[in-house]
Amino acid sequence: MSQLRERLRSGGIVVAPGVFDGLSALVASQAGFEALYLSGASIAYTRFGRSDIGLVSMTEVADTLGAIRERVETPIIVDADTGFGNALNVQRTVRLFERNGASGIQLEDQSSPKRCGHLNGKSLISAAEMVGKIKAALDARKSEDTLIVARTDAIGVEGFDAALDRAGRYMEAGCDVLFVEAPRSLDEMRSITGSFGQHVPLLANMVEGGKTPLLSADELEKIGYRLAIFPGGLTRALAHAMTAYFASLKQNGTTAPYRDRMLDFSALNNLIGTPELLEQGAKYDASRYEDRP
Repeated sequence: MSQLRERLRSGGIVVAPGVFDGLSALVASQAGFEALYLSGASIAYTRFGRSDIGLVSMTEVADTLGAIRERVETPIIVDADTGFGNALNVQRTVRLFERNGASGIQLEDQSSPKRCGHLNGKSLISAAEMVGKIKAALDARKSEDTLIVARTDAIGVEGFDAALDRAGRYMEAGCDVLFVEAPRSLDEMRSITGSFGQHVPLLANMVEGGKTPLLSADELEKIGYRLAIFPGGLTRALAHAMTAYFASLKQNGTTAPYRDRMLDFSALNNLIGTPELLEQGAKYDASRYEDRP
């Protein structure tokens, strides 16, 4: 998975859309994205119909990651929340996620239970404890090609200057990518990139309706970001589509009025590779190996 580290060192900005299962990861990969972002929030939204307030467990994320990795080879950055505990828990999380195919693992400095970085009411662990978690993650990874992403949520809790101080400590601790969550203006975003962009790749989080200005990848690159995630965009688009689909079905008693916004049976099977899978299975059909008279 060294391709992600090398990609961040050269070329333009990397855009990683948020995914949450095998199908979303497959379609994103087929669309040509160079990296994917396994969003803990989107797992909570889609699997449980719940908010991003720390309800998803380490094993649930790992299981989802394993299912995705079985289907796609695209590099995957995984949202590991707080590491699901202390520094020793972080090490177990890193080992498990790396075995299941993570290309990057994101850790944040919120206390447990965490919540979405664009919600109010967050609380933080100390910067010193987070430094210990970063060090633990770096020691636990089997390959240096597995990127450790350090995120601080301090802007909304301690203020912007404190967030920069924390980010500097996390960079010095050795993180591979730095993520200062929820800057509130272009000026704050430029201050972040001006402070750290020459030293470590910076990640920007684009949340539709969140606290940060919603910019294009080109605009983010010009500011100085190397990686842009759109973690919940697909989920919000699907929720919009599902609302319209179910309203149409309830009103009409048929999917016919909605057909032009759907893949039919054959198109969906072609998308997920059913013909190729059946052809592969036929190679091992019992009839080919039965004893001949």
